[in-house]
Amino acid sequence: MSLRSSLARGLAIAAATGVLLTGVAAVPAAADDGAGDDGSGLNLQSDGGQDAGLTGLDGLTGTGGLDGFGNGGSAGPYRGVVTARGGLWLLDRPDRGSRRVRFVPEGDPVSIFCRTTGDFVLGTPVWYLLTDGTWAWGTARYIRNAGPTPRWC
Repeated sequence: MSLRSSLARGLAIAAATGVLLTGVAAVPAAADDGAGDDGSGLNLQSDGGQDAGLTGLDGLTGTGGLDGFGNGGSAGPYRGVVTARGGLWLLDRPDRGSRRVRFVPEGDPVSIFCRTTGDFVLGTPVWYLLTDGTWAWGTARYIRNAGPTPRWC
């Protein structure tokens, strides 16, 4: 093997190592829990419970809606109560066309893990990921919070 090919191979290995180390260093930054950021470009940090800066989402504060929108991602056991007349089907994705996972009767309490946006249901795009035995999604339109507003997923 010539000196030139050994040198080229060494430089290539050094460059590849540098690229890998740069990627590893970027992972902790990318692993941010997203508190206050849903990836939409909106500033979701707490503004004292006011929804003033949420253009495009104004007026969506009905039952189970955006009360306390952007609470800074506080952790904790979030609870809710199903308000849908007759009960609520929970789904495997936060959209109305996804597979039904289980049914929760009206008035039953539910454990909420986090919230995200999905299909609009009667003007509300927010969905809750519920953790009662089976992880499933329920529209926030028919789940009333019993305590603090859940963090963003």
